[in-house]
Amino acid sequence: MTFSIVAWDPDARPSAEWGVAVASKFLAVGAAVPWARAGAGAVATQALANLAYGPGGLDLMASGRHAPEVVAELTGADDERAHRQLGIVDAHGGSANFTGQECFDWAGGRTGDGYTCQGNILTGPEVVRRMSQVFETTGGELAERLVATLRAGDEAGGDRRGRQSAALLIVREGGGYGGGIDVAVDLRVDDHDAPIDELSRLFDLHSLYFARPDRLEFVDIDEELAAELRARLQRLGYDPGQGRGFDSKLQAGLYAYSGTENLEERWSDEAKIEHRVLEYLRADDRSG
Repeated sequence: MTFSIVAWDPDARPSAEWGVAVASKFLAVGAAVPWARAGAGAVATQALANLAYGPGGLDLMASGRHAPEVVAELTGADDERAHRQLGIVDAHGGSANFTGQECFDWAGGRTGDGYTCQGNILTGPEVVRRMSQVFETTGGELAERLVATLRAGDEAGGDRRGRQSAALLIVREGGGYGGGIDVAVDLRVDDHDAPIDELSRLFDLHSLYFARPDRLEFVDIDEELAAELRARLQRLGYDPGQGRGFDSKLQAGLYAYSGTENLEERWSDEAKIEHRVLEYLRADDRSG
């Protein structure tokens, strides 16, 4: 009752990423199917899901086991494996999947270089076939490619029972808020008429508030821009001072605004402003 993609991006910066995107006619699919650990790999456990496949698979991959070995070990020890479906990408991008013979039609999967797509109770094999095609031909960061792939599966037919939930999980070393954990993206749409559309909307917001370091673009604050920033901040009720150019008062006002609007991940202590923060401030009707 689910379709998913598990994948990695070894070329992501500042470090490799692993991720899972999933959609289903099932409440809160993100609480069950996707599992990932930076430096180990990622897992999607579905159909009559054995949730122990998630942490168990990650532990095995963290110990150096390859995806096919992990699939074989997890399913081989499970008396209910005929009802399980599983997709795995390991620490080095090796991929494997498994579909038990008693999963409801249509059920199956496709693997490729660094990814695996799988699903059950689908409209047909065209779902995972189209997902595979889109993942292999779509550019951008891993999260963007996974969302595009999920949408392609949905447009190809998706879950034949309908739509309810979707989720996106991405991990990379130090990828979490403030760099303290490895979970870079963890978005869940638990119950929605158009869950993939909503997941895409949430990811757009996530990209604004929790910027990837390699996506930051800073603009120098010259005297003209400083005057504009002061005027806009003053209209918003901040105190950027009355000076000329970039100074400590303007810096304090910008810092307060960035924190209030949850844009602190785009902050710089230098005489610069990140271009998305500048766009956001200029688009704020209260500042114009």
